[in-house]
Amino acid sequence: MLFPHLAGVVVEVVERSLSGVVSMHARARSSGGVCPHCGSASGRVHGRYVRRLADAAASGAGVVIELLVRRFKCLNPGCRAVTFAEQIAGLTSPHARYTPLLRGQLTSIALALAGRAGARLAGVLGLDVAKDTLLRLVRAVPEEPVGEIRVLGVDDFALRRGATYATILVDLETRRPVDVLPGREAEPLAAWLSNHPEIEIVCRDRAGAYAEGTRSGAPQAVQVADAWHLWHNLGEAVEKTVSAHHACARAAFENTVPAKPPPSDDIWQTPPPVDAMLDVCGRERRLVTRTRERYTAVRELLDGGSTLEGICRTLRLSRKTVRRFARATSIDELLVKATNRSTLLDEHTPYLHQRWNEGCRDSAQLHQEIVARGFTGSIQTVRRYLRPFKTSTTAPPVPRPAPRPRRIVRWIMTAPGNLAAVDAADLKEIRADCPELDAVTDHVRDFAAMMSDLRGDQLPAWMERVLADNLPALHSLVNGLRRDQDAVTAGLSTPWSSGQVEGQVTRVKFLKRQGYGRANLDFLRKRVLLTP
Repeated sequence: MLFPHLAGVVVEVVERSLSGVVSMHARARSSGGVCPHCGSASGRVHGRYVRRLADAAASGAGVVIELLVRRFKCLNPGCRAVTFAEQIAGLTSPHARYTPLLRGQLTSIALALAGRAGARLAGVLGLDVAKDTLLRLVRAVPEEPVGEIRVLGVDDFALRRGATYATILVDLETRRPVDVLPGREAEPLAAWLSNHPEIEIVCRDRAGAYAEGTRSGAPQAVQVADAWHLWHNLGEAVEKTVSAHHACARAAFENTVPAKPPPSDDIWQTPPPVDAMLDVCGRERRLVTRTRERYTAVRELLDGGSTLEGICRTLRLSRKTVRRFARATSIDELLVKATNRSTLLDEHTPYLHQRWNEGCRDSAQLHQEIVARGFTGSIQTVRRYLRPFKTSTTAPPVPRPAPRPRRIVRWIMTAPGNLAAVDAADLKEIRADCPELDAVTDHVRDFAAMMSDLRGDQLPAWMERVLADNLPALHSLVNGLRRDQDAVTAGLSTPWSSGQVEGQVTRVKFLKRQGYGRANLDFLRKRVLLTP
């Protein structure tokens, strides 16, 4: 049958209004009804009324079924109902204004697109519905039972970044989210886990709240620290170490620049290498001075017992800035990040040196030439760069640029077999000039081998080797690992991880942005759990 949901009715009249809506006048085929309270059949008609039901669109036009409904008198004297209205299977349900077919279509649209976007799409398809109706339909959908879970993944996501968060729980064996909890504290997670004593493994990041919640709610479960988060924590420690020893890397590259002999008939002096800490006049840059002053002020207030909030109020700085200064192991770590910034002129400096040595001394002309090559800066930028060259007749050779800290970190964190030959040679030079970075590279590669081979039993020996070297950032990492050593060992010994959970978090962010931030957590939770 073309319309199986209309099998229980007889369509008597079909007409189309001026607005394009198709109306079907129908009545039930059956001669009687069944009381929904006592289940007894009755054919005694007590009355009739017309019920209007919106149905799925036909050829893009809205459809309304005007159904003649009979009200029967219940013949069972012991039944609490005196009369009851007939219901047609597949077409009607109590108090509903939509047929089950249309309700299912609108619910699917609402789950996929939420309120406003769903209402717009439904209108194009010939289904006239308000956005609030779509939201109510989603909230009314029953949830599937959670069932038994053996391996659970836990992670948080932001409802409003920096202010409100929620926790998503994922069954890692069936690869589906099972619940969304408000907040990211230990108590809601512990309460949820206490209702699921069958859980054997909990995969999580290294947040202390989730560790405490798992210990309280599921003491029988093995906690597994996610390997990606462990690698990320190691990368942060390596970046701090590289920033603190970036001067060694710069020295290694500056020492490899060959000195250019002066011209035979020209007396000239090569200007000293450009110091990132100084401006073109040889004075300390204002950014460097300000960084030193702020670091000194923050350290003095911290040593005096001030809190981060108090320092923010005293120095009138943001909490993020104060936290960055407070966590820095030395002023060099901050100065490296402050001075190692790319400029618009970097890719054009070799050309400027070439043209200067060819005899072109006009800053305006040089500016026009590099503008034609894609430079978008002002002429003052070019003049400031060429100012040190005025004391000589020949421009110095372009110094070999030292790699930025994050580039060195990427070399260290990359498997040796995956490094390009040039990058491997540069890293070898840096390791030869800096024992600390050489030790860091060895520790990172040992950790990578331990993680890929699932040899968590080697973690204690690795931590002892790290503590034997003068690497404060890695020492801090080791102290954190020791506080969570059982979970870290399990994360380095088992194939379970939070990768699936991270994928679900990415999907949650997409669903959240579709709602434009206007829906509450209960609606987002429904979409997370019910959207395939």
